[in-house]
Amino acid sequence: MMQWFPSLSGTARGPTEEAWKAALEQVVEGLAVLDDVFVKCSKGKAFFGGDRIGYLDIALGCFLGWVRVTEKTSHLKLLDESKTPHLVKWADSFCADDSVKDVMPETDKLAEFAKALMAKFKAPPPS
Repeated sequence: MMQWFPSLSGTARGPTEEAWKAALEQVVEGLAVLDDVFVKCSKGKAFFGGDRIGYLDIALGCFLGWVRVTEKTSHLKLLDESKTPHLVKWADSFCADDSVKDVMPETDKLAEFAKALMAKFKAPPPS
């Protein structure tokens, strides 16, 4: 599970089609594991720790913007009702919470930032 975020970023930076597919597979597998973990931890409540946002929600919620950017740029649905129904519902609840909704980055703005960042990574080093 520790490799989940590097795999997510690998979907944007995969040097080859094969590397991209491998990273995507790891992301999807990781989300399935997280969906199962959510069911066990939440015990039917809205968040990992219960009725209120806690540490695990914040830790995973930090990646939701990047998940959405990846979905937008790759035209794939990572948080999918049929594969990760509990995480989909959790993500909606997390992003709608009063403590989060005003600070969650807009997907389009974050996608533009990611595009600029990728251009910087691909640019030759300064002389």
